[in-house]
Amino acid sequence: MATGRTHRPATRSRGIPEATVARLPLYLRALTALSERSVPTVSSEELAAAAGVNSAKLRKDFSYLGSYGTRGVGYDVEYLVYQISRELGLTQDWPVVIVGMGNLGAALANYGGFASRGFRIAALIDADAQLAGKLIAGLPVRHADELEDIVEDNQVSIGVITTPAGAAQEVCDRLVAAGVTSILNFAPTVLTVPDGVDVRKVDLSIELQILAFHEQRKAGEELSDAVDSVPQPVAAKTVRGGIKRPGPDGDVPAVMPA
Repeated sequence: MATGRTHRPATRSRGIPEATVARLPLYLRALTALSERSVPTVSSEELAAAAGVNSAKLRKDFSYLGSYGTRGVGYDVEYLVYQISRELGLTQDWPVVIVGMGNLGAALANYGGFASRGFRIAALIDADAQLAGKLIAGLPVRHADELEDIVEDNQVSIGVITTPAGAAQEVCDRLVAAGVTSILNFAPTVLTVPDGVDVRKVDLSIELQILAFHEQRKAGEELSDAVDSVPQPVAAKTVRGGIKRPGPDGDVPAVMPA
C-alpha cells in the first residue's frame, strides 16, 4: 500500500476549487451511507439533499471529477465512493500523529472512524513524562522528545495538535521541521506555518459562540413576533369639534360640540 509521504492527492494539479474539495467529504459521507444500505444508484437531487447542498452545485462539483451521471438513472454509488475516495487520497495509507494526550487528544485517539477512512494513528505524543508508556486506544503514549524520530520512522505527513494554546506553535514548528506538511489544529490559537504546509483549524469554542449568536437571534425574533401579536389600542381620532372614540355604532364624538 502506498504511504502518505510518497503520494499526494491530485486535486490541486487537476484544478479542483478548494470549495469543491471541502464538499467532497460531505458527498462521500452520504454515499457511504447509501452504499451500506446497498443502494445502487442515486439522483443528483437525492444526493444533494443528503449532503446538504443544492443539486446544481453538486453537478458542478462532480464535473471536476469527470463524473456526470446517467440521465434518468443518476450516479453509480459504488463508483462515486471510489472516485471521491481516490481524489481525496483515501485509497492510501496516511500515518497520523496526535500531539497532546489530554481529554480531547485521548478522545480522538479512541475514535474508530479514522482507520476506515485511510488514516492510521502512528503514534500518540505528550510532553508529560508521567504519561509515557500509558496505553490509549491500544497505543503507548510516547514522550515529546521522540517527536522527530517518530515522524521520520513512520513517514508521517499529517499531524494533529491537541495541546494547550501556549504549546501549539512550538509543537507545530517541530512537526514542520521534521517533515510534516499538513496539520489539523485543535488548539485555540492561530498557527504560523511556511509555504507548502496546510493547516486546518478546528475551534469548538468558536463554533459554540456562532450557535449562541443564532440562538440569541431566534429568541429576539420570537420576542418580536410575540409583541407584534399583541392587540394594539386603537388611537383616538381628533375631529372638528371634539375627539372621536370608537363606539358600538362606529366613531362618535367624545365631546359634543356646543
